[in-house]
Amino acid sequence: MKKIRWGIVGCGDVTEVKSGPGFQKARDSELTMVMRRNGELARDYARRHGVARWTDDAAELIGHPEVDAVYIATPPNAHKDYALMCAAAGKPALVEKPIAPHYEEGAAIVEAFRAAGVPLFVAYYRRAMPHFLKVKQVIDAGTIGTPRTVHIGHFEPPVQPGPGGALNWRVDPAVGGGGIFVDIGCHAFDFLDYLFGPVVEVAGYAANRAGLYAAEDLVSAAFTFENGVHGSGEWCFTAHRAFEQTRIAGTKGEVAFSFYAPHPVMVTTADGVTEHAIGFPPHVHQPLIQTVVDHLLGRGECPSTGESGIRTTRVIDIVLQVFGKRTN
Repeated sequence: MKKIRWGIVGCGDVTEVKSGPGFQKARDSELTMVMRRNGELARDYARRHGVARWTDDAAELIGHPEVDAVYIATPPNAHKDYALMCAAAGKPALVEKPIAPHYEEGAAIVEAFRAAGVPLFVAYYRRAMPHFLKVKQVIDAGTIGTPRTVHIGHFEPPVQPGPGGALNWRVDPAVGGGGIFVDIGCHAFDFLDYLFGPVVEVAGYAANRAGLYAAEDLVSAAFTFENGVHGSGEWCFTAHRAFEQTRIAGTKGEVAFSFYAPHPVMVTTADGVTEHAIGFPPHVHQPLIQTVVDHLLGRGECPSTGESGIRTTRVIDIVLQVFGKRTN
């Protein structure tokens, strides 16, 4: 095999810029087919993005002989069904994050691929973006000494209703397993897992203070990592303004960065403050997609697998269990 031919199940908003073009622009990668339950929307996507085939039937796409691997880009509540279809068909899959709404579903997906001997990846793309690899480089080089603590602060104004007062599925626990904390807060836990190893202890509190939807809108957590780093975090999604920053303190300095905005990575040591203005690529998934392609072609290893992905879902389950929406 000299090229990986991709199919997308669920060609919605995330595939328009963030991910979809990356499958066409990555080296030795090609997007050959897309699927959406609304066939007209699938056909429109294929036309606009120059994709040869489209369908409204996931089984047709997954079983197509000119699809080598599948990107599952649906909301989380549909991940398991499509992923199990891929495993049964022997097709490698890249599943959107989080891998599933709850740990048990994610573990079932991982086990199915393990039993089938088929590669499984999760779209935690920050593990491959240059902006975040700079943070890893700073820590691995010992620039801030031995890391001791990490703190996440993430605040956003309330989600605004759409046409007719409809709320985004991202704040519907039945679809995503929780609210904004689950949808995008998972990125922070996953990347910190990449830096420090698995979380070995975690406790959390969650509540809904504004009553705008059923999911949590206020979360706090404390956690420790395999390497001994202690962490804490606060997430408030009914704040008066948006502000988000993560700070890692070590024995010789600290590094501060944003998970969701291309602000410079700030490194503070006894020598002063150094800014690394790297920014985000046009298609943020593309660097990770390249690692998946290289992995499947036998010339590299993808850093975001099913095994790493379910660790993050387990942590989130524990943080939210007091809220009564999840189990660990």
